[in-house]
Amino acid sequence: MTPFKEIVRLPEFERDMKRLMKRFRSLEEDLDTFIKTELRLFHKLGIDNKGVVQIAGLGIGIQGPRIYKARKFACRSLKGKGAQTGIRVIYAYFEENDRIELIEIYYKGDKENEDRERIMERYG
Repeated sequence: MTPFKEIVRLPEFERDMKRLMKRFRSLEEDLDTFIKTELRLFHKLGIDNKGVVQIAGLGIGIQGPRIYKARKFACRSLKGKGAQTGIRVIYAYFEENDRIELIEIYYKGDKENEDRERIMERYG
């Protein structure tokens, strides 16, 4: 069972996942574990282990959601790297609705930073 009322995957996120799943077969399970542990710790229990950071400087209004980047994402397909695998998850958290929207997932070896244009198209 998920610790949040609703978790939504945006179509762009689904495309990212499908592409990465070819290389990292455990990604679907890893994502589920990540939501149940890391996101629960951060948003529900208030425990900050420096694995999740809010993305600053987006210019999203006060009514919009907070946008976060997960830096610690344990991917079993990347053995021996622990939580510092280089997989990044970008998501929006709507606190009042207890809703998570998964925006983007990428491997740092493929690209350096999140797609700010994608974020702004949706929430800006």
